[in-house]
Amino acid sequence: MAKPNSKAAITNSFKQTQELAKELAIFLKARAKKEKNAQVVGLIGELGSGKTTFIQGLAKGLGIKEKITSPTFVLLKKYQTQATRYRLHVTSFYHLDCYRLKSAKDLPALGFEEIRQRPKTVVLIEWAEKVKKQLPPNTLFIKFEYLDKNKRKISYENFSFN
Repeated sequence: MAKPNSKAAITNSFKQTQELAKELAIFLKARAKKEKNAQVVGLIGELGSGKTTFIQGLAKGLGIKEKITSPTFVLLKKYQTQATRYRLHVTSFYHLDCYRLKSAKDLPALGFEEIRQRPKTVVLIEWAEKVKKQLPPNTLFIKFEYLDKNKRKISYENFSFN
């Protein structure tokens, strides 16, 4: 796997994609100490580009034990971390899938405005390009590209893993 010190990383397996996501979890946990609102991460990429795999790795990195599946039909899922038990700085994790939204105007109906104002919260949004105008200016964006059966290019902006 390419080192994630540039603005992109290449992963060559499911496991490497999840390991990269765990590095983002470390970054988000450290940043949660300073943030007053939720940290929003927008994921952009075609079907099969690795978004859900990445989210599963990030959830593991946050200490979530539940199985993570894409909320395509329910649109939103909430998970609790083990924060109180392990004194972590992230207590809630929201996973939104905007694939089925008709427009960005549908995002508030999911309670997004209330969610994004919660401290110690991480919000991951699949298909973020559909709602980009509704996202806060400090949203971290990650783009996923399918290169071949196992290989993915993962590019990011507004943050660095280092």
